[in-house]
Amino acid sequence: MKILDVKTKEPYQVYIGEGIRKKTSKLMSEITGFSPTRILLITDEKVDRLYSEQIYQVLAEKWPVKKAVVPSGEQSKSLECYHQLQTDAIQFHMDRSSCVVALGGGVVGDLAGFVAATFMRGIPYVQIPTTLLAHDSAVGGKVAINHPLGKNLIGSFHQPKAVIYDTELLSTLPEAEMRSGFAEVIKHAFISDEQFLLQLMETYSIAGLTSSQLSEMIYKGIEVKSSVVANDEKEKGIRAFLNFGHTLGHAVEAEYGYGEISHGDGVAMGMLFALYLSEKKAGLDCDYSSYLKWLKKLGYPTSINKEIKTDSLINRMMNDKKTVGGIIQFVLLTEIGHPQLFSIEKEEAAELLDQWRLEGTSR
Repeated sequence: MKILDVKTKEPYQVYIGEGIRKKTSKLMSEITGFSPTRILLITDEKVDRLYSEQIYQVLAEKWPVKKAVVPSGEQSKSLECYHQLQTDAIQFHMDRSSCVVALGGGVVGDLAGFVAATFMRGIPYVQIPTTLLAHDSAVGGKVAINHPLGKNLIGSFHQPKAVIYDTELLSTLPEAEMRSGFAEVIKHAFISDEQFLLQLMETYSIAGLTSSQLSEMIYKGIEVKSSVVANDEKEKGIRAFLNFGHTLGHAVEAEYGYGEISHGDGVAMGMLFALYLSEKKAGLDCDYSSYLKWLKKLGYPTSINKEIKTDSLINRMMNDKKTVGGIIQFVLLTEIGHPQLFSIEKEEAAELLDQWRLEGTSR
């Protein structure tokens, strides 16, 4: 088992290993100053069928537990699901020493974390990720739900008490979900370390990754994120670098309709656009074509549906949390591993997006 320290204002640990879900109660019991009275276990329908009974039994050995199951998919990050979970917590007589456990992917983690952040003004929660994508979302304390006008616009910063990452849980994921999560691993490499990126570029089949390769990638990805979060917990500065590829990626997700395209597929297109912008605006000298070909080989879409208008995407980006005073903020690279924030006016961003859609997706 690998253990990684996340050094935020309230530090916590990430545990990574095969089969460690069976040690959940033991690991939670060892957290200093943490003694939950009750546990609300939040999961989704898919994970419920696979793993929730086992986790429920492990937790119930020590604490009273109530399980709440939400629909699978991005649509669960809604005010309706959030309200129902708050009702569940109240009816279960949870108090300020109670705990939420999020068993699932990024959607469940974001939703359950926001429930914990706001129930009685904040109670503890623990993340048990079940997807590769959640290696990014489970760490760092950004919790939120969606609004029809934008992704993650209603949320908070609320760090977990621990993250228990059992790599065995990834074995049941379909390739499309593994691909979605791998996009975030790629993002961490782009913003931090060219050698890490070159190692990843030796991967041509996500389905063929071994457990040890996954553990190493997850560890490196979380290490990158935790070092950034430790220096900028509330996203006042460098934490924004973690949004590389997300400005367009979130707009694409919203415009396609949540659940119609995976988060990772949206981010992959967003990263290609960010690389294109980096060449135009940040002086990046890179082999753009090699990244485009690699992402294609891995199965990522590299162009946006022609029916989706550039103006619609720009309007979505104008609602992005990073947009300031009507000017869109993009995370670009001056070199691989060297991110920087660039402000681009709406009209210029539209022009550049049109250019990329014409020439940057087929080089």
